[in-house]
Amino acid sequence: MFTGIVEELGEIVTAERSADAARLTIRGKLVTSDAGHGDSIAVNGVCLTVVDVVDGDSFTTDVMGETLDRSSLGGLAVGSRVNLERAAAVNSRLGGHIVQGHVDGTGTVLSRDPQENWEVVRISLPDKLARYVVEKGSITVDGISLTVSALGGDADSGDWFEVSLIPTTRELTTLGGAPVGTVVNLEVDVIAKYVERLQQRG
Repeated sequence: MFTGIVEELGEIVTAERSADAARLTIRGKLVTSDAGHGDSIAVNGVCLTVVDVVDGDSFTTDVMGETLDRSSLGGLAVGSRVNLERAAAVNSRLGGHIVQGHVDGTGTVLSRDPQENWEVVRISLPDKLARYVVEKGSITVDGISLTVSALGGDADSGDWFEVSLIPTTRELTTLGGAPVGTVVNLEVDVIAKYVERLQQRG
């Protein structure tokens, strides 16, 4: 489990692809400092398992075809920057919200509206996920726990939501510099999915 509070920006060092999988080596000094084989690290919001620690500041991980199909990880290349977060410790504060690292789908950055002290980013919302997203609720974008500031839709772009980025988020995450057209990983609030399932079973 994660909190959606990004600990550091990492970098893809190597990306080896096969027919239905990929092995990535990712540099991240902080998240690697206490990592070992089998540990979980969220990479752009995707929970991945550490295979090996390399040179004390990088780790390798295997990404299966299912994950490549459901997330934006398949588009990463050597030099790509990624958001990194270690699994939450049981005795730590939950600074964001409950994040599983299980991507529900992807969206696309539709627009950016810079303000004096923050920036509003509009992101497309797949139809199958729209029912789980509410204004002032939580959503995970590329592993970042964010509050939905607005919801809407139109004929051209379909459903969308907006988030407002404070300076810290703009400076310390990949979303801060993601141009219009960037594909991002989305994870909706798991509580909403459980509530829906319970209602269906009731």
